[in-house]
Amino acid sequence: MRNMIYQVDAFTGVPFKGNPAGVYISFSSQPEDWMRMMAREMNLSETAFLSRRAIESEGYDLRWFTPKVEVDLCGHATLASAHILWEQGFLGVEEEARFHTRSGILTARLLDDDWISMDFPVKRVEPADVPDGLMEGLNINAARFVGSNKMDYLVELDNEEQVRQLEPDHSRLKKVNLRGVIVTARASSSEYDFVSRFFAPGAGVDEDPVTGSSHTALTPYWSKKLGKKEMIAYQASARGGMIRVVDRDERVELRGQAVTVFMAEINSAASAG
Repeated sequence: MRNMIYQVDAFTGVPFKGNPAGVYISFSSQPEDWMRMMAREMNLSETAFLSRRAIESEGYDLRWFTPKVEVDLCGHATLASAHILWEQGFLGVEEEARFHTRSGILTARLLDDDWISMDFPVKRVEPADVPDGLMEGLNINAARFVGSNKMDYLVELDNEEQVRQLEPDHSRLKKVNLRGVIVTARASSSEYDFVSRFFAPGAGVDEDPVTGSSHTALTPYWSKKLGKKEMIAYQASARGGMIRVVDRDERVELRGQAVTVFMAEINSAASAG
């Protein structure tokens, strides 16, 4: 197998939108230091590293790295990984993609309309005290709701326009003790049910373009508020991206598209082996 790495735009059907992720696939696990260096080299919000398990039917081990840290869950890089497995023939189009991760077993399947469906664990948000510096870092005076889960804070604002126009002070936000903060509001138009943006100072990412993991919290949150199990979400970053979400009680189904932007062969001098 050639020593290839791929760059995929996830949660979009056209290049240069959505969230770009690196994907590296091998038949054996790679040294952690090398994965960290490759993630820094790619300089994307996340790069995914897959290694095939000894028993092929068990799927792949999957790890995600930002340029600074390893993360416990990443939706867009999982979507990108599944996309490459089918596109490059590692899996047949009827086969399920199965990933062993720090967040448990994640699965993905290719739908008839070429969208990809992923099964993720719920990350419910509970009301929480506002941590020192959060409101100042977001440059807001008030919020309709502030909550948190084990990964992130969630802040609901009054309307979509506030979310879109938000200009955080990233230097202040980096001083707040958190991985990330989801800012969200009910959508103004009928095209979407809710909108959001995601800032991840704890992972070294000022703003993530489209975030799968944040929607494991947003889905049950908005499902309860809107009384709907199936919704369409839009992450209103500069690149932007759409996610179809389904609340399945203790699991969340995330549906998205992906497109390969480029693939490159890694020079032998830079390879892990």
